[in-house]
Amino acid sequence: MTSHLRGILLLLLVTAIWGSTFAVVKELGALLAPPVLLAWRFSIGALVLLPLAALRRTPAPTVTVTQADGTSLWSDGMVLGLWLIAGYGTQTIALQTTTANRAAFFTALSVVLVPVWLTLVQRRRMPAVLWAALPLAVAGLALLSWEGGAWVSGDAWALACAVTYAGFILALEKLASRHAALPFTLAQVLSVALVAWGWALLSGAPLWPPQAAWAPLFYLGVVATAGTTLLQTLGQRHVSAAEASLIYALEPVSAALFSFALIGERVGARGALGGALVVLATVLSSRAGETEPVARVLDSSQDD
Repeated sequence: MTSHLRGILLLLLVTAIWGSTFAVVKELGALLAPPVLLAWRFSIGALVLLPLAALRRTPAPTVTVTQADGTSLWSDGMVLGLWLIAGYGTQTIALQTTTANRAAFFTALSVVLVPVWLTLVQRRRMPAVLWAALPLAVAGLALLSWEGGAWVSGDAWALACAVTYAGFILALEKLASRHAALPFTLAQVLSVALVAWGWALLSGAPLWPPQAAWAPLFYLGVVATAGTTLLQTLGQRHVSAAEASLIYALEPVSAALFSFALIGERVGARGALGGALVVLATVLSSRAGETEPVARVLDSSQDD
């Protein structure tokens, strides 16, 4: 097996794990309040990542590591942690009232929103593929909503998750190059856990999970938080960003399959067509995102 094929298989595994979390979180939502679920999930993930960071002999994120530009590992980790808890928080709340497969397809819009945000911020002309992706995404959501019955509050929360996670992707692109991957990931996970515990205490919800919640919590913390971070890092060493984005576009498809297998949610003909349109829109928008770094490299080479 070549390293490239191994990388593709690892990213496919990551995508499958991500897809499974929608059904797991939806079931956990009946046992735990959203902030308590997030607090335990990211605390468990942090406990798994801590020894990995120690083995790599990297500085702990609780220690301020000042860079040449005055930034620190902890402050940058907190910025991304706030974006993350906004994304995971809105997604967890969404799953209390909407179906897991609908939430997954709605959340996938973050891939479409990233190049839209970049186009607006940079005041550039929107690429043609993005013009094609947007109506496809809207049509796909319309079909998904139509099949699932009346619009519910969870659908709005799922759309909010797409917006906030797009913000996380953009912030990560800006900050990731300043720090080593593993300690920076640990700083983000610890930041989410800290904020989530504060949210949980303010909510007044019971903090100790019932016995039935521990197994899915460990799955989310160990496999879906710490495990996917490691697998993603290993996989993308041998797979290009363009290939990775195409693989990640399969996440809502994986979520629909797991939602059917684990909790019996079904997608009808209209929902399947809507989901296919959303996936196609995410693939097209990822193509739009590819052109910017290439153009930047060409411009810099011409300047030299």
